[in-house]
Amino acid sequence: MKLMKKIFCYFSKTEWLLWSVSTAAILASFLLFDRGSYLTLSASLIGVTSLIFCAKGNPIGQILMILFGVLYGIISFEMAYYGEMLTYLGMTVPMAILALVSWLRNPYKGNRAEVRVNTLRPHEYLLMLGLTALVTFAFYFILKALGTANLIPSTLSVTTSFAAVYLTFRRSELFALIYAANDVVLLVLWVMASFTDKSYISVVTCFLVFLVNDIYGYINWSKMKKRQNRG
Repeated sequence: MKLMKKIFCYFSKTEWLLWSVSTAAILASFLLFDRGSYLTLSASLIGVTSLIFCAKGNPIGQILMILFGVLYGIISFEMAYYGEMLTYLGMTVPMAILALVSWLRNPYKGNRAEVRVNTLRPHEYLLMLGLTALVTFAFYFILKALGTANLIPSTLSVTTSFAAVYLTFRRSELFALIYAANDVVLLVLWVMASFTDKSYISVVTCFLVFLVNDIYGYINWSKMKKRQNRG
C-alpha cells in the first residue's frame, strides 16, 4: 500500500493525465483498427510508459526502452522496414543499455530516481554531427542493398535515432527534442504502411502519442536542468 502511494505521488497530475490519455488512445486505436497484433499493443504501452519515466530522468525509463526496442525491431522486421529493425536492435537497444549505465552512474545529488542533466560543449555537438553523418551515409547503402521499403524516410529515421540515442547517453535535454523529430519521421513511415494494412493505424497512433510525450520530456528536462543548476 505504501509502495502504491509512493508511486502515485511520484508523478504529477499532469504526468498522470498525459500517461492516462496516451494509453487510452493506444488501446482505443488497437480495438478499432487492429484487435490482432498484441505484440504491437504491448510495445506501444511499454514505450509510452518508458517515456513518462524518461521525462522524469528516471533510469527505469531506459530499462523499459530496451524492452520496447526489442519488440519494435520484431514488428519492423515483419513489415520489411529493415532500417527500423537494424536501427533499434543494432543501435537503439545497445545505446539504451549504455544510457542506462550512464544515468545510474550520474544521479542528481545521490537520488537514483533522477539523473543529473549534462551541459555539452560545442565540440561535442560537432562530434555528434560528424558521427551522425557517417552513420547515415553507411546505413543508406546498407538499407538500399537490403531492399528496405521507403528508403529515404527509413534513412532519416536512422539519422534522428542515432542523434537522439547519443544525446540520451550524454544526458542532454535535447535528446527528447530529437526523439520528437524521429517520431515525425516514423509517423510518415507508418502512415505509408497503413495504406496497405489498416491495422498499422494503431502504430501511427503509438508514434503520435510518443511525439506528444517527447515534447513534454524536453520541457520537463529543461525545467530539471534549470532547477539543478540553481541547486
